[in-house]
Amino acid sequence: MTLTERHSQILDILHKQGSVSVLDLANQLDVSSVTIRKDLSFLEQKELLYRTHGSAILINPYINDRHVNVKEKLYMEEKRLIGIRAAELITTNDSIIIASGTTIHAFARQIQTKEHLTVISAALNVTNILARNKNIDIIQLGGFVRNTSLSTVGNYAEKMLEDFSCSKLYIGVDGIDLDYGLTTTNAMEATLNRVMMKVSQKTIVLADSSKFGRRGFSKICDLNSVDHIITDKNISQKTLDGLHEHGIEVSIV
Repeated sequence: MTLTERHSQILDILHKQGSVSVLDLANQLDVSSVTIRKDLSFLEQKELLYRTHGSAILINPYINDRHVNVKEKLYMEEKRLIGIRAAELITTNDSIIIASGTTIHAFARQIQTKEHLTVISAALNVTNILARNKNIDIIQLGGFVRNTSLSTVGNYAEKMLEDFSCSKLYIGVDGIDLDYGLTTTNAMEATLNRVMMKVSQKTIVLADSSKFGRRGFSKICDLNSVDHIITDKNISQKTLDGLHEHGIEVSIV
């Protein structure tokens, strides 16, 4: 096998599996681990894969903070469908917490309840949408406003939540890693999300399939703290199996 053929094989394996260890590649291609590490270094320099702790994956898993206006243009149809499914879970006289994020924003647009609903909102754009419905009572969390997400974070928001108990938390994330858990790009937002989870009976994560295998700067929680994930049909079977192993209910749209 030539060098070019081996590199092509490595990329083919990655595209099929999403990730692969150095040892597995060495065994499959019948070469040494040293040779595989050199191959992976070369392919990483060409920006064809990303190396991490004795393995390789197709994408850089680490995410930088981006403005809501940029993120809102990504995966728009997937977010709309996720929002529709999430809205179907709302029940009469429900009391829910809505966190922040563009998928959460898409969810808010789908809430058309004719029954009474109480919402605690961290996101200013979500509050603006829901305030048009006379059947929805809204409690807007105060505190420091993040200009990239148009949402509130900090001690004031966390203190307000101590006085409430809600049936459901709807939360958006920047990354979902089967081993590491849920993450976001902002430490203050991660802290607020954890407080939201403590005062909610159920945590529902709204995330398009691009969020899987990614990590933000700040960890929110392990996967065993999540009850339900709503995502789109492009989620890989391997990831889906991993979520089910954690006992998480998954809805695919």
